[in-house]
Amino acid sequence: MSAANGMAGSTAGREADGILNMTALELGAAIRNKEVTAQQAAEAVLSQIRSSEERYHCYVTVDEEGALMQARQIQEKIDRGELTHPLAGVPVAIKDNMCTEGLLTTCSSKILYNFVPTFSSEAVLNLQRAGAVILGKTNMDEFAMGSTTETSAFGVTRNPWNPEYVPGGSSGGSAAAVASRECFYALGSDTGGSIRQPASFCGVVGLKPTYGRVSRYGLVAYGSSLDQIGPLCKDVADCAAVMEVIASYDPKDSTSVKRQDNDFTTALVEDVKGMRIGIPGDYFGEGLDPEVKKAVLEAAGVLKERGAVVEEFDLSLVEYAIPAYYTIAAAEASSNLERFDGIKYGYRTQEYEGLHNMYKKSRSEGFGAEVKRRIMLGSFVLSSGYYDAYYLKALRVKALIRKAFDEAFAKYDVILGPVAPTTAPRLGESLSDPIKMYLGDIYTIAVNLAGLPGLSMPCGRDAKGLPIGLQLIGDCFEEKKLIRMAYTYEKARGPFSREEAR
Repeated sequence: MSAANGMAGSTAGREADGILNMTALELGAAIRNKEVTAQQAAEAVLSQIRSSEERYHCYVTVDEEGALMQARQIQEKIDRGELTHPLAGVPVAIKDNMCTEGLLTTCSSKILYNFVPTFSSEAVLNLQRAGAVILGKTNMDEFAMGSTTETSAFGVTRNPWNPEYVPGGSSGGSAAAVASRECFYALGSDTGGSIRQPASFCGVVGLKPTYGRVSRYGLVAYGSSLDQIGPLCKDVADCAAVMEVIASYDPKDSTSVKRQDNDFTTALVEDVKGMRIGIPGDYFGEGLDPEVKKAVLEAAGVLKERGAVVEEFDLSLVEYAIPAYYTIAAAEASSNLERFDGIKYGYRTQEYEGLHNMYKKSRSEGFGAEVKRRIMLGSFVLSSGYYDAYYLKALRVKALIRKAFDEAFAKYDVILGPVAPTTAPRLGESLSDPIKMYLGDIYTIAVNLAGLPGLSMPCGRDAKGLPIGLQLIGDCFEEKKLIRMAYTYEKARGPFSREEAR
């Protein structure tokens, strides 16, 4: 290589590095101001994927050709003044359980290894209308069943902070892609903490919206009464901007709620004076890592210094959340996953004798161990003789948990606590003990049972250098309070990324 070529290459590398370090909103502004083109942004992030994807394995599918074509078309619309959205031209990654027309959607399962949908989920369509460039589909726990992104049929995703550790799950691929600069933001889904927990483990911001705020149309269902799509981003401002795009009323989704308060960026205000924060004492007892406890309480102290009123209270029912959640989620999963039978689409066994044998073998070979475990548990709790004893009882507990939160939000604007009991575990540690993995969801699942919004953001690092997550929980449709508080804390905390940590 000549000296001139070497200088040109290093300059291009620095330019790409500068693009990759931008937040989604910063990149959108740079594209609008003609400092960067959508094609340059797409090329920079695709180059990053090529260089680091083998190490982290964030994606199941990367649509390089499609992304560059989208970037070119979107840039033309921006140049003509047809696209003016703040996120126009910004590359995004989509969790692989959201349908994308013409693009493989596998749910990281062998049973859907070749499934290409003929339509896109409403959340994806909303992003496309705003001018997003879709890079591809991110890896996940199979059918969103897991907390580590190790149950994927296509291999594990690794944590960009330390590849020996898990990125969390089930939206681990989306969180890791944001943390490793393999996208500028991503969509995930949250059934029991699957946005917030990987956001915590990967040091990014994740928001699980109120149930019904974002359409579930086109999201492959795990637990229909619990699932919700939300963003994973580099910072709180990006989260607010993405929420403005994906939150919408959708008549195709019977649980979609019509709201007029989707202007989330108006909540990006650095002021928490007089806001009341409740800290559940139950969340800070046995089982919580001392380093996590210290970082979360220090974050509460920062907000108190800025004028928030902080109080400890008893939330109660925490111990019942996990059995209620896994009973309800498994019951809904066993019903939702009946459709994957090897007939209409997806994997079909090669050798079989008769229709029933084909069903049995296709499902046995197509589903992984964790999915089978939850289908069997769900079938059991819904079966005659056990329906009343387990499933109906779990629904009653769900109602009591909702009531406990109602009482708490009569006193507090926001509930503050940890996202997970520990920082990210090492790869392989959780799969050997499923019960331990389930217990790791103790602080996140009650939010889904009650249909509430929850936000995860980094608030420190442990002795191993791994991120610690802070969780803010709001009352139904009070995302703006979470965004306002998170934004205030973020400004006080300062920058947080792998680059700053080095």
